[in-house]
Amino acid sequence: MARLVGVLGGTFDPPHIGHRILADEGRVALGLDQVYWVLTPFPPHKRSRPITPLNLRKKMLEEAIRRNADFCFSNADIDRPQPHYSLGTMEWLSEHNPGVSFIYLMGSDSYQNLPIWYQPRKFLDACAGLGVMLREGTEIDFKELEREIPGIQAKTHFFSAPLISVSSLDIRRRVRNGEPYRYLVPCGVYNIIQEYGLYREGN
Repeated sequence: MARLVGVLGGTFDPPHIGHRILADEGRVALGLDQVYWVLTPFPPHKRSRPITPLNLRKKMLEEAIRRNADFCFSNADIDRPQPHYSLGTMEWLSEHNPGVSFIYLMGSDSYQNLPIWYQPRKFLDACAGLGVMLREGTEIDFKELEREIPGIQAKTHFFSAPLISVSSLDIRRRVRNGEPYRYLVPCGVYNIIQEYGLYREGN
């Protein structure tokens, strides 16, 4: 029987407790054997703002998932050339992990925006399924999604999670403004942000 593995991709700038909750709730709800965390070095849709150097984001992410055997750091996007679209991520993972079926994990806001992703139909074909965490306030037009990406509903598995209103953008803003954020990120991530003086300027 093939292993069933979740994929959580992102820039993780920085990784926070919301990421860990999404990954763990999805793992349990969908019966996943493990969750691969894929760090995207140069996200095509985030070229308009400065991004923390890859080595520091990698350091933070490894610290965020350390000591959890259910989580695994993946070099999928680091080991392949740009551009780093999710379609390429899933194709690389499948090629390098025979016998593993991959479920891509995301929030319902990203799910609603899938039609504007790079080659969304090919992306869906590259996934064994989509694990979608329902977020309060997100309205999903299922009819339109099915029209844009035929077969998407049959491959979608929804799950719920505790409502945690936290984002990397808000954490960066809090650091820049001197507002509290210590308990919105794993302890090790907090220490790295402090040690390297991250997010004190810019975005």
